[in-house]
Amino acid sequence: MGAALQEITTDSFDSFVKATPVTVVDFSATWCGPCQVLKPTVEQLAGEYAGKVNIGKVDIDQNQDLAVRFGVMSVPTLLFFKGGKQVDSMLGVQHKNTIQAKINALL
Repeated sequence: MGAALQEITTDSFDSFVKATPVTVVDFSATWCGPCQVLKPTVEQLAGEYAGKVNIGKVDIDQNQDLAVRFGVMSVPTLLFFKGGKQVDSMLGVQHKNTIQAKINALL
């Protein structure tokens, strides 16, 4: 079972992505079926990378300004940050190994 994902809001976003060298943010919505499919994978990764990589989620309905700021047009979207700057993204449901490879490449 994975760790509970930290909910990120507009107020906490910038400090969250700067807290660790590498950060992954899952932009999702409660009504989004594919988001619910991806959620357990992201939670597993959050547990596995605890202390090394910050992994959190943004509810686009409650934080629309963040979705606009990063050009998130559909969910789920994973954004990858290194040193507080966005360096990559993935759209749609991804296999755990694919996400892990991306994280490991950034570490």
